Amino acid sequence: MTQILPIQALEQQRVLLRLEYETEKEEFRQQTEERGVARLVKRGDVWLPLRVGNTFYNSLNQLAVEIFRTDNQDIEHNFEYGRPVTFFRMVPDEHHPREHCLHYFDFTGVVSYVDGDRMVVTLPDNGRVGALSACSDKVGVQLYFDETSYRLMADALDRVVHARGNRLAYLRDLFYSHAAPARFTFDDIKLPWLNATQQHAVNEVLRAKDVMVVHGPPGTGKTTTLVEAIYEVLRRESQVLVCAQSNMAVDWISEKLVDRGVNVLRIGNPTRVNDKMLAFTYERRFESHPDYPQLWAIRKAIRELRRQRRHTESFHQKMDRLRERAVEIEMRINGQLFGEARVIASTLTGAANRILEGQKFGTLFIDEAAQALEAACWIPARRVQRIVFAGDHCQLPPTVKSLAAMQGGLGVTLMERIVGNHPEAVTLLQTQYRMNEQIMRFSSDWFYKGRVESAPDVRFRGILDYDNPIEWIVPDTAIDGEDADTAFREQFVGDNFGRINKGEARYTLDTLQAYFDKIGRQRVLDERIDVGIISPYRAQVQYLRQLIRRRESFRPFRHLISVNTVDGFQGQERDIILISLVRSNDSGQIGFLRDLRRMNVAITRARMKLIILGNADTMTRHPFYRRLWDYIQTINHDNQS
Repeated sequence: MTQILPIQALEQQRVLLRLEYETEKEEFRQQTEERGVARLVKRGDVWLPLRVGNTFYNSLNQLAVEIFRTDNQDIEHNFEYGRPVTFFRMVPDEHHPREHCLHYFDFTGVVSYVDGDRMVVTLPDNGRVGALSACSDKVGVQLYFDETSYRLMADALDRVVHARGNRLAYLRDLFYSHAAPARFTFDDIKLPWLNATQQHAVNEVLRAKDVMVVHGPPGTGKTTTLVEAIYEVLRRESQVLVCAQSNMAVDWISEKLVDRGVNVLRIGNPTRVNDKMLAFTYERRFESHPDYPQLWAIRKAIRELRRQRRHTESFHQKMDRLRERAVEIEMRINGQLFGEARVIASTLTGAANRILEGQKFGTLFIDEAAQALEAACWIPARRVQRIVFAGDHCQLPPTVKSLAAMQGGLGVTLMERIVGNHPEAVTLLQTQYRMNEQIMRFSSDWFYKGRVESAPDVRFRGILDYDNPIEWIVPDTAIDGEDADTAFREQFVGDNFGRINKGEARYTLDTLQAYFDKIGRQRVLDERIDVGIISPYRAQVQYLRQLIRRRESFRPFRHLISVNTVDGFQGQERDIILISLVRSNDSGQIGFLRDLRRMNVAITRARMKLIILGNADTMTRHPFYRRLWDYIQTINHDNQS
């Protein structure tokens, strides 16, 4: 019976994953056919026009083309490593000669490198690069619907469902039951440079035979703890696998491990591109190997031989010899690279890369585990004996676009499942080093049962003496002669952009400018006091960015100000945070702001000053926001008395 239940649940996951696939596929179709290319350019999902640069074969023998964005460079784009793309050209519409329609090329590519307005895309060998170059002034590139990740997740679920009598089957049945995970027994090792709960977490990881969850609320040093745990595991194991949902999270943990002197082999190119990061990527190490020039020469000979297309017996014999020699050298280089590395790092889907075939590991660490679909976590699980999850299920959840799939439980992560079934396998980090105590306290009480405390050296941190660390400001003044009732109303601007509140956006920047004046503008520059402006809605984010670019008074401070969605600020922190809530209506509708995990992320980004701007009448009809409003009014009253 214990084996039937997990299999049924995983088969249900397969159905829900298919629903999500169909939803995302339909959304891509609608974006392409109904919303127009100009809208996609504005969203950052299309580069148009572009310039085609060099064409070459990379170290993995993939055809690659270099492209440059030549316009709209002030728009932040969404292209990043590993994302699929498709190329199109603008052609006159037969029925409307003054208009253009999109003609897609019959091949897709994958982003292998992106830095600013330059991108390298790998293409299949039949990718017609010449066709791109011939009309590059009319060619664009668009983010494509990512079918590969769905296929990899579906394959992983099938593998777990059909597992019998092996370690994967054992972990599957354990995770879906209430049976106690196996543990080692030994005395604590002392790590005096960590706090008490961090030391406990590292020791719990070392004791776990099957599974452990490191629950890290905001600012509690989750990455520090995870790096220490990996370092200690490497004293006992020769090699570990480290994965995360996003490339950025993989980069971050990899960089911290490299700083500790650990030999990391990064599968997949990093998103934060610099020489330090590139130095430990598989591609850079592969190209730097002394045998690589010989392999490159053999591959070049194979390509030239293919172009001759002389299908004689001697042709095939020569081709077979060259291929055998290339495989032999490639295997030798791989063997050396993997033999030297102590940590193999990749995204969850990157763990399906062909170069990892046959690799087995004792321990898998999954960072950002609370943001990953369960199916994605099963991709690397087949290679390991035990799994350590790290994350915070009280912060951002996985992105699920299908309402039916969400209601069916697709958004429930494997980490959440283990937290529910195996609370004894969860260790909570309880000392936070980021926020002023009054900023932190509400989050600790609401989400973590009051168990998170502030470290003494940050408890009273602030920018100004006698300042209120947290405020909720209700914009209630007419702007530019507008009536307040209309100036601060939300507007709906499209399914994917969501909502905008222009009056509140302007008031947000007025508030920041007034606070800069209060601090002293020169002090802001001298001390590099940084600011984050957060809004849940992409339209509000883009409007705020436009306003900042237009305001001359912000010119000296632009390098200190970041504007992004809640998702864009995950894992980051700033001295000052302003949150524009946007929602303002008579019915008290707040949409996805009901997902309180997002607000937990937003309100815990600030080190010293948090300013929330929003319509209290609309927001406080929800009990969470009512409690937050009351909390802020109470502490501000206490601070002033």
